[in-house]
Amino acid sequence: MRVRTVAGLARACHPGPTLAVTVFVTAVTAASGRDLRGTVLVAAAILTGQLSIGWCNDAADAARDTASARLGKPIVAGMVTAGTVRAAAFAALALCVPLSLASGPQAGLAHLLGVGAAWAYDLGLKATMLSWLPYMIGFGVLPAFVTLGLPGRPWPAWWAVLGAALLGLGAHLANVLPDIKDDLATGVRGWPQRLGPARVAALVPLPLLAATALISFGVYGAASWPALAVAAAVTVAGLWRGGKAPFLAAIVVAGIDVVLLVINGSRLTG
Repeated sequence: MRVRTVAGLARACHPGPTLAVTVFVTAVTAASGRDLRGTVLVAAAILTGQLSIGWCNDAADAARDTASARLGKPIVAGMVTAGTVRAAAFAALALCVPLSLASGPQAGLAHLLGVGAAWAYDLGLKATMLSWLPYMIGFGVLPAFVTLGLPGRPWPAWWAVLGAALLGLGAHLANVLPDIKDDLATGVRGWPQRLGPARVAALVPLPLLAATALISFGVYGAASWPALAVAAAVTVAGLWRGGKAPFLAAIVVAGIDVVLLVINGSRLTG
């Protein structure tokens, strides 16, 4: 395989989100009490799942990206073909299935439900009013994937599931925001596209702040309430300033949510 093709595949997998989600879930898994073998299996399952989702997205969007002349996309730039990216997506998905089930049938099926929801988004739901649903499912099942792999197969706390789902909703809004104009030009009319850039920019920090409140309520730890106060202050400041500030506020609040989940990984079943 040519170096250019490998580089194209690396860019087409959406490396930023892929790496971020993999590191986040791996850290939460380690904090929850999984042993080294279990943590490595979770990391491998999450990585292959995220790779499959990213490659599926770029393969499915190849025609629209070409129509919009999005040269930042490796398929449009000629670094790799849509067929190669599509084959890589299916290969990663094939690896993801046994790696997910290695944590147990319940944990594995929970993760595969999230991966399936993400593929549904890539293959059509992104252009509908239900575009938010795959993100909420995909993130919402992650605490279950972690806890159902623990001894005794405990279910996650409700606040962990709902908090993660709200984190996914915020991720959806933040992910779509920069591309709304191009999406509308190529016929993609999901929920954020119908709201428009201004409304999405103002809305994006709010589900993340709600996630912070839920997680703070759930863990009730010494660091949780100060974290909520900081998240609220950042959100208010971002909405007050307008422009790009709400988006930047969303990144800060999402970071707070992730830190809270990691440092309270052992409480996810409480």
